[in-house]
Amino acid sequence: MTAHFNNDWEQLLTPEFEQPYYKELHEKLKQEYMHYHICPGMYDLFNAFHATSFENVKVVILGQDPYHGRGQAHGLAFSVRPGVQIPPSLQNIYKEMATDLGCRPPDHGCLDSWAEQGVLLLNTSLSVREGAANSHHGMGWEILTDHVIEMLNKRDKPVVFILWGANARAKKQLITNHEDLIIESPHPSPLSASRGFFGSRPFSRANAFLEEHGMEPIRWCLPEHVSEAKSYRNDQNDGKEKG
Repeated sequence: MTAHFNNDWEQLLTPEFEQPYYKELHEKLKQEYMHYHICPGMYDLFNAFHATSFENVKVVILGQDPYHGRGQAHGLAFSVRPGVQIPPSLQNIYKEMATDLGCRPPDHGCLDSWAEQGVLLLNTSLSVREGAANSHHGMGWEILTDHVIEMLNKRDKPVVFILWGANARAKKQLITNHEDLIIESPHPSPLSASRGFFGSRPFSRANAFLEEHGMEPIRWCLPEHVSEAKSYRNDQNDGKEKG
């Protein structure tokens, strides 16, 4: 469950994989994958980094942990592969996109096109047991993802951090660069979306900031249909992950 990357995350994250906390996490994950069904599959754990290089990050959308239903998570926060039923949180994200930007809701939940444009779809924990939300909280992932946030915070080029929900909003203290933009609200889950997620207009606010800083805005509106073949996936036979 260490990884090799074909982009600049290789140099930035490889030293972390040698740290004692990560070696301990690695051993725990090996046991978890042996004895439980873990989401996502081990070859998809680092897809957010494979899909969006450090230098290309414009926006970070921070979630809690992956979807815990079988076949849902594929390594990009809030995203599911084509053919998988759109989860309620993502349905609410689409509703806010429609209100904010007039986007027509697509018939799929694949957010690959966001990742390709520079949206890092990151969860604070990169794995979870099937059917047990937050079950890998405190296992060690948060140390790694905090480090990722801190590196982006120190980068010269400004970043938009979109923090949805209490777990993500707790990371606000790591974002100290006054050049960055923080957009925070309750989680898009049906349990909390009506408490301030709806009407928060994160997509237009992010784009306004990017344009003010001379960057290309994100094309948030997704293609109405997407082929399963286009879904981002790390080839399980390319040897990038090592158990």
